[in-house]
Order: sequence, then structure tokens, then C-alpha cells
Amino acid sequence: MMNFFRRYKKIFLIIGFLAFSVFIAWLLWMPLLGPDEKPEDIDDETWDWISTLPEAERREILDIIGEPGRLEGLPDPDRVVDPFRPDEDIVDREIEPDLIASGGLTKTELVAQRPTFRPTMDNQGNLSFLDLRDNKFYRLDDDGNLVSLSDRQFPNTVDVTWAPDGNKAVIKNADGDKIIYNFESERRVSLPKHWDDFSFSPDSSQLVGKSIGTDPSNRWLITFDETGSNTKTLENIGTNDDKVYPNWSPNNQMVAMWTRGVDFNRQNVFFVGQHGENFKSTIVEGRGFQPKWSETGEKLLYSVYSSDTDMNPNLWVVNAESDSIGEKRTNLNIATWAEKCDFVGNDDIYCAVPDSLPRGAGLVPEIAENTNDSLYHINLQDGSKNMIAIPDRASNISQVMVNEEQDILYFTDNNTGQLYSINLR
Repeated sequence: MMNFFRRYKKIFLIIGFLAFSVFIAWLLWMPLLGPDEKPEDIDDETWDWISTLPEAERREILDIIGEPGRLEGLPDPDRVVDPFRPDEDIVDREIEPDLIASGGLTKTELVAQRPTFRPTMDNQGNLSFLDLRDNKFYRLDDDGNLVSLSDRQFPNTVDVTWAPDGNKAVIKNADGDKIIYNFESERRVSLPKHWDDFSFSPDSSQLVGKSIGTDPSNRWLITFDETGSNTKTLENIGTNDDKVYPNWSPNNQMVAMWTRGVDFNRQNVFFVGQHGENFKSTIVEGRGFQPKWSETGEKLLYSVYSSDTDMNPNLWVVNAESDSIGEKRTNLNIATWAEKCDFVGNDDIYCAVPDSLPRGAGLVPEIAENTNDSLYHINLQDGSKNMIAIPDRASNISQVMVNEEQDILYFTDNNTGQLYSINLR
């Protein structure tokens, strides 16, 4: 036996060396071969894009998808900076800010000495919100004073859907319980737990939402009135509830939209009416569809992300009245989300635009929660888009609201919940 090993010693050494070399090569190349398993929440086409990213960026995006809200340890991202705006790194916030927005550093005023949640501006220009300090709702009157809307407290609130008149809202708590609360009459109407994702009609008397039954065959887009009665089923949504967007148009023509993929960088958007209308569809150029109606319902602002934009959100606008759906589709070439914008009238849009975005922020918005925003004005009539203000306090803005006179802009700081104002005139 010893003679056998001595005779073939060199062969064994060569085999061992080759095996060790293969093992080392496997360790070195394994990170470049991509992750073994695709997360359940990621579709095949998005997974293909993620797999093309450098190792560090790919791992960080997958970690965040697996642990929403985890922001520590992110890689240094490629900065996507708007060429019309000074880089945040060279903004001097120590200089004296302008009192009126004129394109540079601008003075901000704290509206309320309290953290706010889901502020809204109603169709009369009144500003209302939930105070997270005492769990009560307040309204800002014409003199800038806060007036309590109700003595009732609403603890553990996780979502609020306001009616356009500002006098009622759907309030959802952490247990999934939902009520329609009328602040004028103090009436409280409980809704079924499996109803969700609501939008009020323009006159604030009806709502559209989703009824998500356990069985996919019992999942519907529905409408009902402010008492929770007179329920009507519009469309069966089956397993596609994440592709259905209840969003009642201001002109009362449509109550919802739903999307169907064409390819990775395009989707068809279909519009749903109350009476089975056969509306035209329109193409949108990406995923992550976020829509916002103009005040007249003639136009639709939306944001999507695609591989063409490094999976970052990009704003578009398109005609969306029944006879002109899909016409005048225009890329605004502004990298932000539609939810960070406000339509005033039919032609003026105000948006909070991140000073820079890490690649993949459309797919994983959490990685952009520490970016600072500047404020833009877009005029669809003359095609202009201008940066109007850099807030003098660095803010990650979650919501923008502008009054009808367009002389005051309100915004919320996503990280603190504080509500601020900027003078536009």
C-alpha cells in the first residue's frame, strides 16, 4: 500500500492542487455570478436588471428589499444631478436666504410646532392634518391659527384618505380597522377590514376602493357612499390588486386605473368608469406607476421608472379626458415621484425634486429617504420648468401643496413630519 502511494504521489499532488485551484476560483467568482434565488416580490424582468448591477449595489438593493427601511451601509451611489440646479455639495446654507422664492436659497417658515401626518389642502384652500403629538385633527384658519376639527383622538393612525371638501376622511389604524369620519357631524362609519385603498368622488359623497376577499374570485373594485352603503361592484380584480389604482377623476369621468405590462419598459394604462365605459388606453414608459390628476381632470401627471432611467423615477404628462386619452404625452425629464408634486389648475405643477438620486431609487424608494429636495415649477402651457427655491433648511420633502393664488407653497419634511411654508410671491 505504501508503495502504491509513493508510486502515484505526484499524481495525487497534482489532483489536489487542481481541486484547491478550482475551489479558490469558485470563491472569487461566486459574487460575480449573481444571487442564487430571486426574491418573491421581484418580477423576472426587474430581476434581470438587478443582476446586471455591480456586486455591491446589487447586494445592497436586495438587502433593502428584504429589510424595508434599512438604510445603513449603502454604497456610494452614482449621483444623478440636475444640470439646471447647483450641486447640493456646493449650496451654502449659511448665506441670507431670500424671503420670496426666486430660484435660490429661500426662507422657510414653520407652520405648526408639532409633527404632522397626512396633511391636505381642501378645495377651499384650507390646510388640515393629524397632529401626532395628541392624535387630533386640526385645520389652519385664514389668520394662520390652528383650529381643532374634533375633540376625538385617533391613536395608532397609519393612513388617512381625505375628501376634497376636507370635512371627512377615511382613517385607518394599525389593527387594520377603517372608518369614515365626518368632522362636521361627528358621524363615524365603520368599514369592512377587507376594504382598502380609497379615493373620494369630487363632491366628497362617494368613494371608490378595493374589496380584497380571501378568494381571488371575490376581489372587486367597488364604489359606495359616505355612509358605507349602496355598494356597487365595477370590475373583478382577481390577483391583480397591486396593478389597480382607485383614483376618482375631478371631472367625474373615471374612478380608477389599472396597468398591464407590454414589456419591461412599457405598460398599458386602462381607465375605469362607473358605468362600464369603454375608454381608450394609453402607454406609459416604465414601472412603478404613480398618477396625479390635474384639477380639471383633463391631464394626468405620472411617474415611472425603467432601465432607461437607471430605475429612477421620471415625470411624464398626458391628456386623459375620455376623447383625448393618450394625446400629447410628454416626458418632463424631471427625476422625482408624482406624489411629491401638486397640480394647480390644468397647467401649473409644483414638485419637490431630489438634488441627487442613487441608482434604483424608483424600485427601492427607501434608499432616497436621506436625499435633500429643491422645489420646481413646471408650466405645461409654455413648456417652461424652473427651479424656484432651495429650502434654507435641508429637507427630504414628502408632500407639496400650493394654494390657488400660487403665492404660498407648503411642504412636509419626511424625516421630522414638520410642516413648512415658502412664499412664492
